[in-house]
Amino acid sequence: MSTYSSRLKFELMATGANANTWGTRTNNNLDVADAFIGGYLSKSVAGSADVTLTTANSDPSAEASNKVIELTGALTGDIKVLVPAAESNYLFYNNTSGTQTLTIAATGHTANGTAISQGGWHWVYCNGSSNFNVVEAQFTTTDASALTTGTLANARLDAQLQDVAGLAVTNGGFIVGDGANFVLETGATARTSAGLGTTDDVQFDSFGVGTAASGTTGEIRATNDITAFYSSDVALKENIENISSPMDKVQNLNGVLFDWKQDFIDAKGGEDGYFVRKRDVGVVAQDVEKVLPEVVGTRPDGVKAVKYDRLCALLIECVKDLQDQVNDLKKDS
Repeated sequence: MSTYSSRLKFELMATGANANTWGTRTNNNLDVADAFIGGYLSKSVAGSADVTLTTANSDPSAEASNKVIELTGALTGDIKVLVPAAESNYLFYNNTSGTQTLTIAATGHTANGTAISQGGWHWVYCNGSSNFNVVEAQFTTTDASALTTGTLANARLDAQLQDVAGLAVTNGGFIVGDGANFVLETGATARTSAGLGTTDDVQFDSFGVGTAASGTTGEIRATNDITAFYSSDVALKENIENISSPMDKVQNLNGVLFDWKQDFIDAKGGEDGYFVRKRDVGVVAQDVEKVLPEVVGTRPDGVKAVKYDRLCALLIECVKDLQDQVNDLKKDS
C-alpha cells in the first residue's frame, strides 16, 4: 500500500506494490515535482472571503502544488490565502486591487501568517513546526540593479545615491555636491554654489536682460534702462588738465549717418529694427582717434570702438570756448 510524503505529496510505493503501474505512478510523481519546482498558477481571490488553495496526494493539478502563484481580483475586504500546513515555500505575486490586506497563512493557523503588499513579488516560507508560521523570506544580499519593475525597500545603494534618494522634490531646487555629500539647495544658496552669488566674479560670453543674449562675445543687450555711475571722484585722479583746443578737435570730427555693412549685421544676428538697424548715426572711430585717442579702444579682433559718453567732456570744453567767444564779442560791441 502506498503512502505519501508530507511536503510534496509524492506517492511512496511499497515494495512490490502497484505492479504494471509503477512507471505511470513514477511519471505522476515527476509531474508533481515539476509543478513544485516550476509550476505557475493564476488564482482569483476577489471579494472578502478567505481562500484555501487546493491540495491532494500526488496531484500535480492541485493549486498548492505550484511554485509560483499570482493572486488577482479586486478585494473588498481583508482576506487570508491559506496554503497547506506543511513545510514548503512559494513565490507569490500580489496582483490584486483595492486597499485591503492580503495575508498568506497555513490552513488551521491563520494567526501565524504574513501580509504581502500589492504589486510585488514575495517569497514566503511555511516552517512546518507545530504552529506552522508563514514568514516572508529575507535575503542577506540584494542587487537592486537586477530589478526590472517596482522598487526595493532599503536597497543597498552607494553613499552618493543614498543622498540623492533621500532628497525632497522641490521646485527650482538644485542637487549639488558639498564636498562630502549630495544636497538639495534652492534660492541664494543654490546660486552661490553655482558660482552666481552676490560676491562671485562671473564671466559670460554674451548677456541679455529682458531679451535673448545675442551670441556675440562681450555684448550686453537690455530692453530697458541700464543705470550706472562711473567713478569720477577727484581723490582718484591726478595730472588733471583741461582738454586743449576743443574747437579744433571738434572741427576734425563728423557726425555722420551711415549704413552698417551686411556682414556686420549678420554677425549681430540680423537686422531686428531694435538692437540692430541698417541705418545708424554716430562718429568714425579713426577720426576720433586722431584728435582724442583716449576715448578709442581696439578690440581683440582689431575693430575700433568709441566710448561715446567720454565725448561729453570734449563738448563741455567746446561750449565753454564758444561762450568765451560770445563774451569777447559782447565786449567789442
